[in-house]
Amino acid sequence: MEKRNARLTYSLIVIVSLLTVAPVVMLVIGSFSNNLHSFGNFTLKKYVAVYTDPMLIDILWDTVAFVLGSALFATVLAIFLAYLNNRTDIPFKFLFKIVSVMPMMIPHVLFAVSWALLLNPTNGILNMWLTRLFALPKAPFNIYTIPGMIVVEGLLDLPIAYLIISPAMGSFDATLEESSRVFKAGPLKTLFRITLPVLRPAIMASFILCVVRALASFAVPSVLGMPGRIYVLSTFIYRVVSMSLIADYGKAAAIGMSILAISISLIYVYRYYTRASDKFVTVSSRGFKPSVVELRKGRIPLFIIVLFISALLILLPVVVLFYTSLVPYVMVPGAKAFAAMSWDNWKTVIKDPVSIRSLKNSLFLGVAGATVGSFLSVLVAYVIVKVKTKAAGFLESISFLSFSFPGIVIGIGFMWYFVRTPLYATIWALFFGYIATYLPYGIRPMTSAFIQIHGSLEESSLVCGASFATTLRRIVLPLLVPGFVSSWILLATMFFRELSISVVLSRPGTETLAVQILRFSEDGQWGRLSALGLIMIFVSTAMVLVVNALGSYFKPGEVREKKRVGIKPKLKAAV
Repeated sequence: MEKRNARLTYSLIVIVSLLTVAPVVMLVIGSFSNNLHSFGNFTLKKYVAVYTDPMLIDILWDTVAFVLGSALFATVLAIFLAYLNNRTDIPFKFLFKIVSVMPMMIPHVLFAVSWALLLNPTNGILNMWLTRLFALPKAPFNIYTIPGMIVVEGLLDLPIAYLIISPAMGSFDATLEESSRVFKAGPLKTLFRITLPVLRPAIMASFILCVVRALASFAVPSVLGMPGRIYVLSTFIYRVVSMSLIADYGKAAAIGMSILAISISLIYVYRYYTRASDKFVTVSSRGFKPSVVELRKGRIPLFIIVLFISALLILLPVVVLFYTSLVPYVMVPGAKAFAAMSWDNWKTVIKDPVSIRSLKNSLFLGVAGATVGSFLSVLVAYVIVKVKTKAAGFLESISFLSFSFPGIVIGIGFMWYFVRTPLYATIWALFFGYIATYLPYGIRPMTSAFIQIHGSLEESSLVCGASFATTLRRIVLPLLVPGFVSSWILLATMFFRELSISVVLSRPGTETLAVQILRFSEDGQWGRLSALGLIMIFVSTAMVLVVNALGSYFKPGEVREKKRVGIKPKLKAAV
């Protein structure tokens, strides 16, 4: 058994290293190379070109403002919502679960586009309506600014921040705050002297993770930043490889090395804060009784604020996209707009061969990629949890290395990696790039599932003569169904909406839905974009619902009645 586990561990180390370590190595080599076909001709010209670029200072300042601003906005808003949900008597708390999960179903590029349709300074729907209503000389809002980018990115990162802070807020021992009030401390002093310091690990972890996500963000900077001539590091790379007459992948790799170094450093700090959380334990054997703060007169106003935030995150993007998909051009809702409504944009998209091809490609990557990624996650999680060796620990480290990969940066690494292979410029380049980048999201649910399975079940199967493959198929996998479903859904939704890797690796014939939507955005074809975006949301939601239903059907321990022709119904239990 030990030999089998050792073989499996080292085999997985090789596979995962090819997916995660090799692209980073190629990114390093690429940053010292002149072009894609000049391996071995090392030079520092690309670093000199990057760091002497007169635009770099402005790009760095804009990047810092965008990243820190959006992370701070998301974290503060998450603290506010988590406190209301866990510590107050605000009504309809189920809304918080919707706020935290549903935005993940809306691709970031579509969310950014919906805000551009509302608040762009030339023909934004809300801007035009306010200008006519109040006879304003110019549009009151401009989404193509750093503050506009911060708000939109902060709303997109809010679910992640909330999911980190909410559990910590829910397990906070309220007697600490009560003791503070006994000593005559007011609510604000208690908040800043007791509550926030105790929650510091969760708050810092949330903030750092939001910084990493904003640093890797491409959808918001491309849709809202580039039209306003605001560039951050991710769009600077995109400009170098996609908007220049000659793509300079060496310069892009040099920029990417800087982003990757910052991102890995931040992930290290994030892991430090999550590991140090035992220093801030407030729930122990001495007793824990969470208290509920009565909002009284503030109950209804705060609930209205939550409804407003929910509308911004969920309802607004879908409504704006649906309305825009029905009108011939962007126009203020009214009698004229309703009279001009038709399904022409939908018909055009359905007949567009590039859009249909992008849908097929995204479906393949979402379904096949998530399936392969989930099975790989099962094997990696098995070794991490069940095999207690140094090699297993090394496998865990390289598996989670890609958690710090900004998509567009590792896309450049894969470009160098695949350029001399048959995978270059094919759908398989995207397939392996997606799995490598999002592998940690598949492993995390599986490790949680494996921890709950006692080793005696596998030992009993092996003692009875079953092989490892049979044990895995008949015993382990049926018990892993909930974790497998969670892993598959996470990977499928991320693969289906992925943009940052795709803009680098996709070529004519391998376009994805997100790339096609970005092309429509750059061309100003808002109606077609909205129709294709809604198709994207519908297909993604349908995939999740179908897999959830299948996962519930095959859930272990349930007894079902199956009817067969000519055979009496009999009870069957899952293994």
